[in-house]
Amino acid sequence: MRQRLTIILTFVVIIGLLVILNTLTYVKEDKTQDQEINPNRSTYHSGPTGTRALHDFLNESGYKVIRWRETPEKLLGDSGQLVTTFVVVGQTQVSFTDDEAGALLQWVARGGQFVLIDRDLDRQLVPVSGGWTINSREGGFPTLDVNPADASQMTKNVTAFRPVQPTLLTRSVDTIMPSRFASRLYVDPPDEGAEEWFDPDAIDLPQQEGEEWEPRAPIVHIADPSGALLVDYAYGFGRIVVLSDPYIVTNGGIRLNDNLQLAINTLARREGLIAFDEYHQGKGVTQNAFAQYFAGTPVLALAAQIALIVLLILWTNARRFGRPLPLPQVDRRSSLEFVASMAELQERSRAFDLAIENIYTRTRRVLARHAGVNYNSSRSEIAARIAERSTIDRHKLETLMRQCEDAINGEPINWRQSIDLVRRLREVERDLGLRMRSRELRQAAENI
Repeated sequence: MRQRLTIILTFVVIIGLLVILNTLTYVKEDKTQDQEINPNRSTYHSGPTGTRALHDFLNESGYKVIRWRETPEKLLGDSGQLVTTFVVVGQTQVSFTDDEAGALLQWVARGGQFVLIDRDLDRQLVPVSGGWTINSREGGFPTLDVNPADASQMTKNVTAFRPVQPTLLTRSVDTIMPSRFASRLYVDPPDEGAEEWFDPDAIDLPQQEGEEWEPRAPIVHIADPSGALLVDYAYGFGRIVVLSDPYIVTNGGIRLNDNLQLAINTLARREGLIAFDEYHQGKGVTQNAFAQYFAGTPVLALAAQIALIVLLILWTNARRFGRPLPLPQVDRRSSLEFVASMAELQERSRAFDLAIENIYTRTRRVLARHAGVNYNSSRSEIAARIAERSTIDRHKLETLMRQCEDAINGEPINWRQSIDLVRRLREVERDLGLRMRSRELRQAAENI
């Protein structure tokens, strides 16, 4: 038990030293300040350029929202059947590939709603609709000295936008306050003789009987004399919504004017699940969630070191690191086993003389010591000396000693006579106060 306690204490001390070492060597990375020139539009981000406030508000208001951390191809599977609105905010950390953009547009054509909120339109995500083309023109480029948390800097010299017509997207919206970097959207009409914009056979989309693919012009919802801010148009059975300024839905700008109401109208126009694209914000499921949670801390290094120590302990378990030592030999036999065995042998062989000899020899030695004479002295001398020092009758003691010696020397004796002689010997011990048996038991206990 003591050895195990030593091992446990050693293990605890090693872990403690590792914790102290990792804590001392850990250098906390300073959080970089949000900048509009390099924003983080993730719903996990709580800074002024993030969209966590919008996500949490929708979630707490009863809307069904999720963070989509898989590729857009998954929208075409079983998991994508529950999604009704797919949202991409700002310039993403990971660019869309051709296959991902094609899968997303195919999902939209089957009836989904895709909301793109960005100043610079990706032509893969905003396809031509019936010859109608959506283009954008940048309103300005942010600099390093612009603080996205300061609304006065972000909206300097900006006039609030008003809806150009009553639609579902502009319901309960009076004015919208974008940033001074908002782009302007333009809807270019189709050229004469342009090819059809949508081929249902190309995307494997079943067409309902009696249903025709008629091109529809995009709808402008909010605009000013310089251009549109919010436009949506049909794509197959679905719709694509384009909002040209992410600042409207970010943590820093969503509280201004009716920006929040516009975001709710745009994202929750359809009942169902709203999926915020986090895969292209660098939060894909390919990254381990546990490692991502403890990224930048000494926890992962500490866990790896502890795992290494455990493996070393398991590997070295039961391995000899010194000369071999013999196993301890524990004598499990009791001293009474010998006595019981000898008594049984003597009883079976009827060797009563041997039993008398074992007891009388020890008694005679004690009597001689008590009388102050030599062990080889005659029994008459021993009896005389004992009688002088006690009340025991000399002749009775001498007779007892003679009978015992005769039995030892071969005189026939039965078990009753042997028991009588032993009893009389014990009485002599008791009368003299020798207590030989108690002393022997005590010495035997001390020797164990």
